[in-house]
Amino acid sequence: MSSRANIGRLLWKRSLLAILLGVFAPTSVSVAESIDSSAAQSEPLSEPLSEPLSEPLSEQSLVNEQSQQPKKDPKVVSSKNQRTLAGEAAQGVLKVNDTFDPLSAISWLERLARQTSLLNYEVSFVLNIPGKDTQPFLWRHAKIDDSTQIEQLSLLNGPGFENIRVNDVVSVFQPGYPPYSMYGNAIDGPIPYALLHEPEQLQMSYQFLLVGRNRVSGRSAQQIRITSIDKTRYGYHLWLDEETGMLLKLNMHGLDGKLLQQIQVIQLKIDDKVADVFSQLQRDNLPRVINVVNPPQRKHEWALTFLPVGMKPVKQDIHQLAITGQVAEYSLFSDGLVNVSVYIQAATGVFQNDVNLNNGANTVHSRTDGKVQVTVVGDIPLITAQLMAKSIEVTN
Repeated sequence: MSSRANIGRLLWKRSLLAILLGVFAPTSVSVAESIDSSAAQSEPLSEPLSEPLSEPLSEQSLVNEQSQQPKKDPKVVSSKNQRTLAGEAAQGVLKVNDTFDPLSAISWLERLARQTSLLNYEVSFVLNIPGKDTQPFLWRHAKIDDSTQIEQLSLLNGPGFENIRVNDVVSVFQPGYPPYSMYGNAIDGPIPYALLHEPEQLQMSYQFLLVGRNRVSGRSAQQIRITSIDKTRYGYHLWLDEETGMLLKLNMHGLDGKLLQQIQVIQLKIDDKVADVFSQLQRDNLPRVINVVNPPQRKHEWALTFLPVGMKPVKQDIHQLAITGQVAEYSLFSDGLVNVSVYIQAATGVFQNDVNLNNGANTVHSRTDGKVQVTVVGDIPLITAQLMAKSIEVTN
């Protein structure tokens, strides 16, 4: 009788152990992502920059990624397994930078900023916006010597444009306009400046979360989710190459989870020989720096009582609107990732009702009380633009 009881207890313990192992066993992340098939079908680049990262992707067009997730229950990486995977991926980085923390999202973004400034690279990426043509870009960066950095960004479709930065001077070439140069420490392109250069400045406005590992363009990548602290701005998902720390993919999502735009890297080449591309650049032939005189800051007699968390005024002045010729008081606000413009002018009587326009991520909201007209423009949700417009109060 006692032996049967012992056998019964043994079987019960084995069953309990199996249940516990089933509950706590680490598994891997499975994330379904989509990319516009037009990225694979876009016009070929003038010359191959490097071997492609993977075969062209041809999934269905840009859609709401959340709605395309598999119906089965998602698997979650345990913290222990995530620590092991991230630690292994970061070994090469730890050898040269002991401050890198593979379990910190902001540490991954700071690594991106360092690599963007230090490495010699050539990147081909496409900008996909639902309902619009895919835009292919070529981005190069090289350190010529200890004192010289050169950066190039070109739009490869249509007449295109090209920007070239040599240290702190950016030269702009646009069809239909004479070329010019101006002072600047980075080129203004589709990838937000703060993500590439000053991610630590975004912590006042956004939260960063490590989601897990995935494969993008055939390479192992760390996924990071960025959300605004007060839910007043769009969210971002980005994927960073584990080996190089470079950006492989960036999605912008609306408050409803809808995909608003996507940046997808299709070729990535990191090689000191990229500097040879700039060897024929005649710096003396670049356009001269224009002497831009900023108008004096004007203190408006109005202020916004509502601003998204971390968003601050950048400048104030007077603008003459090109279309109507009217004079409007102008203020620019920024959180480092998003810029929002606010115009106040005398009411024209043209708009009797509120105007709400959306063009992809960009929102235009205009309202009037019969005396003044307020217009808010920026890559923000409509509800945020409305709250900002309604919050204007006279200060004097």
